Amino acid sequence: MKKIVMLSRADMVKGQGVLSAHDEQVALVREFLNEYEVEENKGIGDVTHIHTINPGFLLRLPFARLKGSSVGYVHFLPQTLENSIHLPKWMKKIFYKYVIFFYRRMDHLVTVNPYFVEVLQEYGIPAEKISYIPNVVSEVQFRPLPTKNKPYLRKKYHLKEGFTVLSVGQLQKRKGFLEFLAAAERLPQLQFVWVGVFAFGKISDGYEEIRRSMKNLPKNVTLLGYVERERMNEVYNLADVLFLPSFEELFPMTVLESMSVGLPVVLRKLPIYKEILSDYCLFGDGQEELEDLLRQLSEDTDLYTEGCGRSLDGKQYYSRRHVAEMWRAFYSRVIREREAKRRKKLRLSVNAGRIE
Repeated sequence: MKKIVMLSRADMVKGQGVLSAHDEQVALVREFLNEYEVEENKGIGDVTHIHTINPGFLLRLPFARLKGSSVGYVHFLPQTLENSIHLPKWMKKIFYKYVIFFYRRMDHLVTVNPYFVEVLQEYGIPAEKISYIPNVVSEVQFRPLPTKNKPYLRKKYHLKEGFTVLSVGQLQKRKGFLEFLAAAERLPQLQFVWVGVFAFGKISDGYEEIRRSMKNLPKNVTLLGYVERERMNEVYNLADVLFLPSFEELFPMTVLESMSVGLPVVLRKLPIYKEILSDYCLFGDGQEELEDLLRQLSEDTDLYTEGCGRSLDGKQYYSRRHVAEMWRAFYSRVIREREAKRRKKLRLSVNAGRIE
């Protein structure tokens, strides 16, 4: 039986999508790909799948490539980090070079958004090394609860009754937290809830500005802070719509979680969403359109029903079984190509011996 070893230190920072993506992918492979033995953070395998860019994993790479193939998971790039953390210029320059160096050292890369296949090529990484496989979430952990539970859940989280707009993400400027507050001010008839914290502390981009804004919140805004993932299904079910005003993303786990629950999803119109979410969400081109969409969803039953339908279509398309088959095909190809290279190397060695 071939072995896949998953290497990750995503649990070093709580409340980030990378950790959720890792946990879901590992659970998916263990459930559906029973032709493989799966280990976490122990040894090396026929495929060593590296989820995070820790230096310790880079040191293991020569041994991993000696036995099998290395796979790097692309959860971020320098341009997505640029507006996530605030570092001194010299430190940022070194870190960004390290990120690309790490990716270049992999035998294969997997990105969760096809938009970044071309971006990775611009960094000098050959197209044949890059594959696209989307994120996935558990339909068991994230599922619709009976409508009658909604008033109880709102009371549990100290919320009022009324149309509830939910946003989930780290407290960063690129996540659109300030725009979230602006929408709340202009739509006082709606209730706005944000789940998330400063995952990177004071180096989170916009830390001071966001901290100041939190001292004088609109009356219709509630900040729930960090919520354990095991409780997030309750939070999605107490809401009426997911609002993600982010300016930069790869493939937001919160969108998949919301679609699994059946919530309409409102997103800022960004190029990165075109290939992966254009059929499954509602989009606003700018702040005014986003706010108008939220208002319409609270008033227009037909539009709300359409938004729910789009989410359920997205849930079906990004089902765990569908994505599991993508991983099966990918791992099979990686192992097959590795074995073909070994056979070729052996033939060349034998032929060289005969010539001598």
